[in-house]
Amino acid sequence: MSQSDSIQIRNKKASFDYEFVETFTAGIVLTGTEIKSIRLGKASLVDTYCIFINNELWVRNMNISEYFYGTYNNHDTRRDRKLLLNRKELKKIERMSETTGFTVIPTKMFLNEKGLAKVVIAVAKGKKEYDKRQSLREKDDRRAIDRAFKR
Repeated sequence: MSQSDSIQIRNKKASFDYEFVETFTAGIVLTGTEIKSIRLGKASLVDTYCIFINNELWVRNMNISEYFYGTYNNHDTRRDRKLLLNRKELKKIERMSETTGFTVIPTKMFLNEKGLAKVVIAVAKGKKEYDKRQSLREKDDRRAIDRAFKR
């Protein structure tokens, strides 16, 4: 297992708050110190979301910590970052996100085998309170079953 395989930053709260309809894998435009911070695992997807600006998809509120060894040209920690998808995927995501109740959220960031940062985004629908309780119940049931089989 190489170093790039071990870097997986997840948005754990997203699967609890949203029901994923469709997922896409996108590249992300980063600066030099940002990719170095990601390789160290210093990034967070908590409270991130995606928006369309001029027919381009941008991720907002993603936190990538400043690189410790960076100089005066270190990056902003929460700047908007452009996502790279082909035109067909962008049109599909835009059409789906314009529907009431749907949003686009990043669910996972990882480094591929070439060392490039990729973001898995999902077109998602918000869960109601009773859906969240049902998810917790299912999670507890799975945990109980796992414990019973381990004995």
